[in-house]
Amino acid sequence: MSDQNTTADSLNINEFDKPKLPTGLNILTILTFIGCALQLVGVLFSFFGAKKNFDERDKMLSQISSGEMPAWAKSMMPDPAHYEEMVTKTYENRLPLLLLGLIAVGLCFYGALQMRKLKKQGFMLYIVGQILPFITQALFIGMFVFAGVGFGIGIGLTLLFILLYVTQRKHLIY
Repeated sequence: MSDQNTTADSLNINEFDKPKLPTGLNILTILTFIGCALQLVGVLFSFFGAKKNFDERDKMLSQISSGEMPAWAKSMMPDPAHYEEMVTKTYENRLPLLLLGLIAVGLCFYGALQMRKLKKQGFMLYIVGQILPFITQALFIGMFVFAGVGFGIGIGLTLLFILLYVTQRKHLIY
């Protein structure tokens, strides 16, 4: 009878000794899940809206050049000289952009899940998932896509989250 109690007690002790998820890592992973959902919507919107953007590129170019577009909206757009090429390449490469975008979202999501389990591999998966969209856009659309306020906001958020996760790496023990 005492052997059963000892076994049960040791099982309970192991259960309570399990490290808990730190608050900072918990908040970051929750924000990452929200970001993954938004990125998924963006990837799908880009895929399904590519044809419409391609068909309306001339109309958009005339709005940019005629001054109909507000200054803040213009600042988020690429240079008008590159806009037509960007829209065309986005339309032509919409399937690889979709697939690689979904892979990136999946890597970020799975990486965050792994970090919630305090696994170190989750951090590397997350980093790859964060960098993959930038590489994909450079390869399939071109380097001019990295201009404007929109790119600055995107790279800023990416770097911020990577740095915040770096500060939490000390909690990843498995």
